[in-house]
Amino acid sequence: MSQSNFVFGKKNYLFMFIGLAVIALGFILMAGGGSDDPNVFNEDIFSTRRIHIAPMVVVLGFAIEVYAILLNPNSDA
Repeated sequence: MSQSNFVFGKKNYLFMFIGLAVIALGFILMAGGGSDDPNVFNEDIFSTRRIHIAPMVVVLGFAIEVYAILLNPNSDA
């Protein structure tokens, strides 16, 4: 039988996809807040969601990615 030689195991790829989803969620949370009229300033651009929460979600996603890379797929734990 032919055995495929992937660099990572199934568990690693699962955590990588979870990390990518968390990063995408962070960028979605950052979106918006602009104004259609360039002469009008919109205060929503400085909301707590865009300034504090979304960057923390993106950093959490990158931390999950690092964990997925460092995870040993052959361990039983």
